[in-house]
Amino acid sequence: MSVNRTKKKLSMGAAGIAVAAGIVLAPVAASAHIAVEPDGAPTAGSTRNLAFAIGHGCDGSPTTSIEIELPAEGISGVKPVVQAGWDIEIAHDGDAGRPSAVTFTPDEPVSDEMRAEVVLNVGLLSDASGTIAFPVEQTCEEGSHSWSEIAEDGQDPHDLDSPAPVLEIEAADEATDGDAAGHDDHAGSGAEEAAEASTEATGASDGESSALPTVLGGAGLGAGVVALVVSIVALRRKKA
Repeated sequence: MSVNRTKKKLSMGAAGIAVAAGIVLAPVAASAHIAVEPDGAPTAGSTRNLAFAIGHGCDGSPTTSIEIELPAEGISGVKPVVQAGWDIEIAHDGDAGRPSAVTFTPDEPVSDEMRAEVVLNVGLLSDASGTIAFPVEQTCEEGSHSWSEIAEDGQDPHDLDSPAPVLEIEAADEATDGDAAGHDDHAGSGAEEAAEASTEATGASDGESSALPTVLGGAGLGAGVVALVVSIVALRRKKA
């Protein structure tokens, strides 16, 4: 009995290790792709810094360059963000055409054990919608890898072997603009009410101020009459 229990415990332990290994390996497998990470919600009409994360080399070989292909639609402009340790080159369609690709070359090859990021500042068109793909060509000391596959309609991007980094565009929130306008209207009404209240308070204050001299004048006149009467009475008593 003790032997069977020991085997059962060992089997359960092995299963636990397998599950733990799966949990640990899943993020590693997910991070094997080159991902694009915006610094905020990529809404239509906004400008965002897009970080492209490189988490590995080419089958263990260090990375020597990263070329990012720029989409022809959905963006209004692109500017690579300067960072130490990288040389940046911009390719154009024609001599003065739109930017078509940006190549980042590290001063020293990036080890397969290291994670690096390169950043593009990208403007999104106000009518941009859906997804925008940024195919990447990763060149290494030995070999290269093209991250350029794009999922078709209905296809799961996770089924792709070499998916291109994809940015999901969010539509501009008109409801938020409407709420903001409503708040502005309320703010305007509040300001007008405050102005009216201030005017009324000022008018009341002015009325009190203008009535004050009259009251003081009347009080002074009354005091003078009383003093005159007292003087006359005192004079008559003296003569008597």
